[in-house]
Amino acid sequence: MAMAAAAAARLRLLSSGFLSPAASRMRHSSSRHGFRTLSTLSTTLGSGAGEDEIERIRREFEDAKRNYLSIPVAIKDMAKMNPQGIYVNKNVKLDDLQVYGFDYDYTLSHYTEHLQCLIYDLAKKHLVNELKYPESCLKYEYDRNFPIRGLYYDRLKGCLLKLDFFGSIEPDGCFFGRRKLSLSEIKELYGTRHIGRDQARQLVGLMDVFCFSEACLIADTVQHFVDAKLEFDASYVYEDVNQSIQHVHRSGLIHRKILSEPQKYLIKNSQVFRFLKMLREKGKKLFLLTNSPFYFVNGGMSYLLEDEHFDGNSWRELFDVVIAQANKPTFYNSDHPFRVYDTQKDTLAFTAVDKFLPNEVYYNGCLKSFLQITKWRGPEVIYFGDHLLSDLRGPSKAGWRTAAVIRELEDEIDIQNGDSYRFQQAKLSIIHDLLGKVHATVVSTEKGQVYRALLDELNSERRQCRSAMRDLFNSSFGATFLTDTGRESAFAYHIHQYADIYTSKLENFLSYAPESWLHPPHDIKIMPHNAKAC
Repeated sequence: MAMAAAAAARLRLLSSGFLSPAASRMRHSSSRHGFRTLSTLSTTLGSGAGEDEIERIRREFEDAKRNYLSIPVAIKDMAKMNPQGIYVNKNVKLDDLQVYGFDYDYTLSHYTEHLQCLIYDLAKKHLVNELKYPESCLKYEYDRNFPIRGLYYDRLKGCLLKLDFFGSIEPDGCFFGRRKLSLSEIKELYGTRHIGRDQARQLVGLMDVFCFSEACLIADTVQHFVDAKLEFDASYVYEDVNQSIQHVHRSGLIHRKILSEPQKYLIKNSQVFRFLKMLREKGKKLFLLTNSPFYFVNGGMSYLLEDEHFDGNSWRELFDVVIAQANKPTFYNSDHPFRVYDTQKDTLAFTAVDKFLPNEVYYNGCLKSFLQITKWRGPEVIYFGDHLLSDLRGPSKAGWRTAAVIRELEDEIDIQNGDSYRFQQAKLSIIHDLLGKVHATVVSTEKGQVYRALLDELNSERRQCRSAMRDLFNSSFGATFLTDTGRESAFAYHIHQYADIYTSKLENFLSYAPESWLHPPHDIKIMPHNAKAC
């Protein structure tokens, strides 16, 4: 806290107009500790006996605006978050972990932006050619600037929604097709911003990276019907688009296309191999559990690791168990038996699987049989995946430790560490503190106009700050982990619920000693009354 204290001291000399900010609760919210020190700065503007409270607050506001330029000086030495860090929801002792499990797509492998365009185009063609949607739908193209992860689609009303931690619609996060709805339209459509339990049943979560293309195609399809002035059922749009997306995956179209041009779609990364090899050298057990077919995983891993040198002949030697087409999340609560997959004949054996043999590949199966065969206890197993529901919810409930790999985390932390974001965040903290004082002030009827004028000015300033911060992220939905109001998003809620730890990529673990004890920061609290004593 020394740097933050020094920054606070400098700012105290520069200005007495700064007020305490509201601390962000997510680990990657930038300058969490630094902004908290601003609460120690002087705001004593000298309120003499009988001074009008509203006038005093207005003078504080005017002083703060004059001293906005002092903010960069005060925050420039404040600590920043690590874009390659590991962030912790629940204590994890790496020394206690003996078994490491991995998903394949967007965990061991990562893809270029070309993949989302490919999925979108193949699904769009399926909509037109097989489901007989109008050929005019073919004119649409994937827009990488439109979707973010963690959106919800309302199958009843046809809206794409961004929700906050408590299930309320973000004021600037509701789209009908490609048109953003105003707050008044949201309230007219939903009655309130909060999504009730009955309404929640109509929502479909779009939680993994593959959902980017799905969200964009849903919005474009809705927009097509709106532009053509055609009646449509929003639930049919979801069913048809989802069916088309699933067809792209299950038919193998996407797999064959990727393997035909791996250099276009796959991102090589030798650091992943270093991480896996390090785990093997330390005696850890490794397993691969993926929904993808083996030929696709084999082709991808062979390409990704073709420049690495193995003691043997195959990437499979890195893993004690390889399971493909696992059918997650059904894998975690079904009784499906494991089948041995013949990699040469592309057939499944009929013999029962009661043990996992080296160099064999297994299909299907279930968690119950997996634990019976391996005898691996829950707390010593950690599973890495990118899909919070399909990959991590089941293992979390089964007692495994869980790790979410979220590529967007690194980019968003970089933005939050930037001067532009930190400057607006500090301004917003000042405005929030002043708004709190205004709301706590009781005014007489004759002072009502003055009260309302100040309130309107502060709210206008707050909107400008939020807009400036939002524009640094996705132009349609803003940040993935935070809403414009500063609350954590519903996506962040799922991270908190199902991921013991989360990071942007696997190789970030190379920066941590194998015996590290990962624990949440002691000053992070979910309940607002559990404030840290400073």
